[in-house]
Amino acid sequence: MALRLVTLTNEYRRQLTEMLDEWSKYNEENPTANKSPSAIFNGDYKNDFDVYVKNMYDSEAAIKRGHVPATTFFLYDDERDIFIGAANVRHYLNEGLLATGGHIGDGIRPSERRKGYATIMIKLALEECKKLGIDRVLMTCDINNIGSRKSIINNGGIKENEVPDDGSITERYWINL
Repeated sequence: MALRLVTLTNEYRRQLTEMLDEWSKYNEENPTANKSPSAIFNGDYKNDFDVYVKNMYDSEAAIKRGHVPATTFFLYDDERDIFIGAANVRHYLNEGLLATGGHIGDGIRPSERRKGYATIMIKLALEECKKLGIDRVLMTCDINNIGSRKSIINNGGIKENEVPDDGSITERYWINL
C-alpha cells in the first residue's frame, strides 16, 4: 500500500470532493460526530474550489482571524487513488491550541476508519512537524474518542493531563521527536 501526505491542488479535486461528500453526509446523520480537522470543512469545495484551496493555505488570513499558520495535508492512497483522511499541522501553538487543540488535528473519512490509517497519518504528520523544527508535539483528543487515543499513543504520545473543554474532557498528550 502506497500512502503519502499531499497538499491540495486541482489535481486532487475529485478525491477531495468524494471524501468530503461522504464525510459531510456522515456528519449530517451523526450531528455529534467529531469534525476534525475542521479546516477541511471551511468553504465551498464544490463550487469555488480555487478559493477553498487558497483559504486553506493562506497563513496571513489565518493570523488575521486569530489562528496560527498551518498546513493541511491529505492522506493519499496511490493504489486506490483516494483521499483517506486529513491532518492539519499547526506551525506553533497559541493559548487555545496549547490548552485543547495541539499541533495536529486529524481525521479519517468514515468508510476508512478502524483500519489503522490514523496511526499512519499521524506518523507522517509528525515527520512534517520535524521539518518545521517542532521537536515536541502536542496532540489532544476527546476523552471518549478511543480511536484517536490509540493512534496518538501508537505514535509515542505520553498523557500529560485531562482538561475541561466546552462540556467535555480533552486528553493532552506529548510526543517527543
